[in-house]
Amino acid sequence: MSAQPPYQQWLEGACEAAQQTGALILDLYQQQQFETFTKADASPVTSADYAANQMLQEQLKQLTPTIPVLSEETAPKSFAERKNWQRYWLIDPIDGTQEFVAGSGDFAVVIALVEANTPQLGVIYWPTEQRLYYAGRGMGAWRLVGDQQQALQVRKMSKPSGEPIRVAISRRQPLERILTRMNDAREFAFVRTGSCALKACLVAEGSADCFLRVGPTGEWDTAAAEVIVGEAGGQILSEQFVPLTYNEKADLGNPNFLVLGDPAVAWQSVFIEHQQRA
Repeated sequence: MSAQPPYQQWLEGACEAAQQTGALILDLYQQQQFETFTKADASPVTSADYAANQMLQEQLKQLTPTIPVLSEETAPKSFAERKNWQRYWLIDPIDGTQEFVAGSGDFAVVIALVEANTPQLGVIYWPTEQRLYYAGRGMGAWRLVGDQQQALQVRKMSKPSGEPIRVAISRRQPLERILTRMNDAREFAFVRTGSCALKACLVAEGSADCFLRVGPTGEWDTAAAEVIVGEAGGQILSEQFVPLTYNEKADLGNPNFLVLGDPAVAWQSVFIEHQQRA
C-alpha cells in the first residue's frame, strides 16, 4: 500500500510560496515597476505576472520536484501529455491583472493541487491586505491575517427565502449582465471587488452569499476556490448547476460558473430565469 501523500506539508509549502510571491508582486505594484502588455485574447498581462510566475514555479518545484506545474502564464503542455497526469499544481500568479494595473489592490496569488482531476488543496493570497485563504479537502478552510487564524464558513441565512442575498460582483463588469440571469423576485445587495478568486473567498468567509461569473475564465481561476469554498460549506458549479471539470479536455477554459454559499438556499430558484432560457 502506498503512503498517504503529505498534504499538510504541501499545503504549508504552498502557503509559504504564495506569501513570498505575493511580497514580490506587492513590491512591484507599490513601486510601479512593471510593464503592461496585451495578450492575444485582448486581456492584459504585465512583467509582474511573468516575474511572479517564474518565482512561484521555482518554489513549487523545490517543494515537490516530481509534480508538474500548469500555469496561466506558461504555454500549456499538450492534452496528450497532461491528460495522463495523476497530480499537478495549477496556478495563476496574479489573478486580477486588470485590477493590478488599475491600482485597486484587488488581485491575488492562486495555487491549487489537482489530483485525479479533482482539486485537493487550495491557496489564495491577497497581497495588499496580507490575507491568506487556504484549505485542504477534508482539512477545513482557513483565513490567516497577521497571526490571527480563523476557520471559514459560508453565511447561514436566517431567512433563506426572503433575506437579501449578498452578491459579489466585479468592479468592471456591468451589473445588468448579472441581473439578467437572476430572479427579479428576490432582493439583492451587491459587494464589489476584483479578482474571481477573491470574490469566491468573500463567499467562503460569509461576506457575500454568491458570485456569478459570466465570461471567459480558465481552470486556474476556480480550482483553489473550489477547495476553499467547499470546505467552508459552499460549492462551485457551472451556470447549469453541474460540476466543473479539470484537465479532462484540451481546452482549459471554464463555462460561466456560480460560487454558492448557504446550501439551505434554493439557488436554482435564484437563477431560475436563466435556467428557463437555457
